[in-house]
Amino acid sequence: MHLIFLLFLAPFCSAAVFQLPTKSTGSLRAKLIRAGKYQEFLITQHAARLNTISQPISDYSDEVYLGNFTVGTPPQPVSLVLDTGSANMWVIDASCDNMFCNGWIGSNYTRQKFDTSKSSSFSRENRKFSIQYGKGLCSGYLGTDTVGLGGGLTIRKQELGIANKLDVDFAVQPMDGIFGLAWPALAVDQITPPMQNLISQLDVPVFSVWLDRKIQASHGGSAGMITYGGIDTKNCDAGVTYVPLTAKTYWQFKMDGFAVGTYSQYGYNQVISDTGSSWISAPYAMINDIATQTHATWDEMNEIYTVKCSTMKTQPDLVFTIGGALFPVKSVEYILDIGLDEGKCALAISPLMASGFGPSWILGDVFIRQYCNIYDIGNARIGFANAHHSF
Repeated sequence: MHLIFLLFLAPFCSAAVFQLPTKSTGSLRAKLIRAGKYQEFLITQHAARLNTISQPISDYSDEVYLGNFTVGTPPQPVSLVLDTGSANMWVIDASCDNMFCNGWIGSNYTRQKFDTSKSSSFSRENRKFSIQYGKGLCSGYLGTDTVGLGGGLTIRKQELGIANKLDVDFAVQPMDGIFGLAWPALAVDQITPPMQNLISQLDVPVFSVWLDRKIQASHGGSAGMITYGGIDTKNCDAGVTYVPLTAKTYWQFKMDGFAVGTYSQYGYNQVISDTGSSWISAPYAMINDIATQTHATWDEMNEIYTVKCSTMKTQPDLVFTIGGALFPVKSVEYILDIGLDEGKCALAISPLMASGFGPSWILGDVFIRQYCNIYDIGNARIGFANAHHSF
């Protein structure tokens, strides 16, 4: 309406013509490309779109974080560990009815097992599978079925394991299986990992993880978000530090140095980001230095280092140097109250036996709670941004 009015008015106006000088600032796209920031700009733009999908994460004692999925037709609900440290998806078979598959009775968690006979879309393969994790072994057979992630994201034919044998390590875990988020080269039996099957549905081949910290013991409360196709701009700062991956198996990269209290160590270490690991794992020698700086004592019975819970917020930061930037992790993140006696809390750091070829550090949920992790599949890099918390 206003446009038509102005067009008709213009021929009858005799006012002076005003000319303003203009100048070109150059192409924003070209500038960002030259600065190596165009892909980051695109990810940020895509993250603001309505069709990036965020999936809530449930928390168990700030140690196990689960995503809610469905498998089969009609869909059967399962809660799976979101694991960037492995590449296979598996669920527990409903036919498995022993204490390991049913779960430890004192775990405050009721297992949701997958009944293949009730899914019209399930197809069984003639292949068996067996996966040995850092802690825990599972085995069974392979099949394909429909997997739902919520928000309209669906994988029509995902190859997955149907586990009918679990060992004791999985018996005590509040979980119905694992959703592997690592690279295809890490996948057992050469299956295609779920993220590679999702890529065509996403704005950009990226997912990001934000984990919250409850401090008080949680038994399934909402405590995080995984965002497929972009970055969680609500719970994560806009500024992201990216570093290239050194291997496309785990989400592996270089760490330049580490410090705690008066101790510091510099020199490259191979590190992985692992949402499936509750704690930080470090070389044996480093564990001793951290224990010294935090005045931790060894608990022989539970095989962990402990400190007084009263020091949870006053211990020195763990400071990681990655990509030339400092990433301090506060003591409220790495000291956990896991129900020990005499006012003791756990130092959430465990030893890792490095072979010289694999990673020497694992940055698990302790680190990821402090920093949102952005897993950029398209550019083979990982990014870190400050995470937002209420405490």
